[in-house]
Amino acid sequence: MLLTVSAAVFFGAVLLVMLRQKAVPFGGALVAALFGFYLASTGVAPAVNTAVVNLFHALPGAH
Repeated sequence: MLLTVSAAVFFGAVLLVMLRQKAVPFGGALVAALFGFYLASTGVAPAVNTAVVNLFHALPGAH
C-alpha cells in the first residue's frame, strides 16, 4: 500500500513539473491521467502493480 501511495505522489509530482515546463500539454496530461484511472479499474491492474513492485525490489538498495 505504501509503495502505491508513494508511486502516485511521485508520478503526480512528475506530471505537475512536466505541465509547468510545458513539456506536455494539459490535454495530454488529462488523457494520461484518465488512462491511468481507467487502467486501474481493469483486470490488468494487479499485473501492472506486481510488475512495478518487482521492478522496485530489483533496484539496488530498495529493500
